[in-house]
Amino acid sequence: MQTKVERHLLQRGAGWTTVEEPFDAARVLPGLGAGDVLLMDCATMWLTNHLLAEHDLALESEALCAALRACPADVVVVTNETGLGIVPENALARRFREAQGRLNIALAEAADQVVLVTAGLPLILKGA
Repeated sequence: MQTKVERHLLQRGAGWTTVEEPFDAARVLPGLGAGDVLLMDCATMWLTNHLLAEHDLALESEALCAALRACPADVVVVTNETGLGIVPENALARRFREAQGRLNIALAEAADQVVLVTAGLPLILKGA
């Protein structure tokens, strides 16, 4: 994972400010202004962190979505669609898949625009 993070940092370059926040992503949002842009990469890893820490996923997701709705900055949230494949055989993977689906629904509801990217091709699901 550290190698992946380092690769992303190099790809983004010096013009980006990176904040690593494995649990409380909502705490970053109140400090942003109307001209700021935030890339949250990614909601799937954030959810995984909460799942493995045995946090209340519904409560954490509600707090994140409320903070996103209140944030005046432009926020881009990267997330993964985990419900398009087969149903996993183990309970933890099924719990994660279901929780990710619920989080994606909540994020889409809170968003002005939703874009599904598959094979590098964007499909606008909501907004212009």
